[in-house]
Amino acid sequence: MGLSALVIGIALFVGAHLVAAARDLRARLIAALGENGYKAAFSVVSVVGLALMAYGFARYRAEGWIEIWSPPLWTRHLAALLVYPSIICIVAAYSQGHIKRVLRHPMLVGVKLWAFAHLISNGDLGSIILFGSILGWAVFDRISLKHRAAAPGAPALPIRGWHADAVALVVGTLLYAALAFLFHPYVIGVPVAGS
Repeated sequence: MGLSALVIGIALFVGAHLVAAARDLRARLIAALGENGYKAAFSVVSVVGLALMAYGFARYRAEGWIEIWSPPLWTRHLAALLVYPSIICIVAAYSQGHIKRVLRHPMLVGVKLWAFAHLISNGDLGSIILFGSILGWAVFDRISLKHRAAAPGAPALPIRGWHADAVALVVGTLLYAALAFLFHPYVIGVPVAGS
């Protein structure tokens, strides 16, 4: 049951984002549902997908763990190091600093780093499906973004300067600490540091 819910959740979440990347299909849906209707549908499908992913992964971990390979201990340390810049990149997606100017799509960079970090440090089937799917989607989305032309006459991205990057660094560090020392051990049940 857990693995099935996980796969359905991934299909919904990734599927909604693939529809958003398919500009012709997205345009037809907006024409049929209206801008707000499309956004509402996208949000609902994404949230239901996330909820099913979380529920399915928790059930899978509790009831149906399937070990494929046993990653060496150093991959956990590498994962903890990689997740730190991934969180900063995700936060930087919401600031208009130099990180966003250089990376252009820091959210996708952050998601790719996060998924890769978790993929190398977990050798069970559920983790491989979950993190591999998210990594695959993020790579696909980044490639598709390169092929999408910017809207003619679109305004240039305003850069607020280094203070926006400092905010991303501070907020990202605080968020990383909260995820590593509160969320991961108490919600996920796997400590980031220690045993």
